Amino acid sequence: MTHIRVPISKLTSGRRVLAAAALTAVTALALTACGTEQSDGGGKAGSAGSSTASQRPSPEQAATQALFDRFEKACPEPGANSRRPTGASKPDTAEPETIAPGETPPADPIEPAPPTGPEAELDDRDWCVSGHHEQRVIAALQKVADPTPTTVRKTLNGLGYTDERIHHLEQDGKKTRFYLDLREDGGRLCESGVAAGASSDVVPCVGAAEGPFKVTSEVRP
Repeated sequence: MTHIRVPISKLTSGRRVLAAAALTAVTALALTACGTEQSDGGGKAGSAGSSTASQRPSPEQAATQALFDRFEKACPEPGANSRRPTGASKPDTAEPETIAPGETPPADPIEPAPPTGPEAELDDRDWCVSGHHEQRVIAALQKVADPTPTTVRKTLNGLGYTDERIHHLEQDGKKTRFYLDLREDGGRLCESGVAAGASSDVVPCVGAAEGPFKVTSEVRP
């Protein structure tokens, strides 16, 4: 048998080249995997963090929502409206009034006109919630000696109504007129207010069901 003799230095050099190549490949794979994990993890955390921050209400908004929730819990379920006629009217069983000699009896019975405006469009729950808001707003405005738009806004803010709920603050002589947007969950309740010291007044109104605040129905005494 013929023996081929190769210098040990050449074998050692070849092994070193193979080992270095293997180490480089392993390192590259490890770095790629590590980069992928960091990229995925960072992306998820950033997305969740930004989403949570965008959905988290401000302290003022949270206080306003708590106020609304408290009033709604104290009122009946939505839907019923005792002010709106339901079904046919019951027959009148009362005895007819006596007609004086020479007078002509009415041809048709006189029936009360159906309610319109807020009375027809707001349900019992709306009226109940409205009453809670009106009491506290009127009581606070009666203490305002100089009801300018600035002082009225400050008073309403102090009661928990954020600026996004306050609309159309306008000076009217010594009075200030305004609206409160109380729409919640598809409701249409709003309040029409007049700040005038001891004569301050707040009554319910009806706002647009969707979109920016707009009064669609209002009746002032």
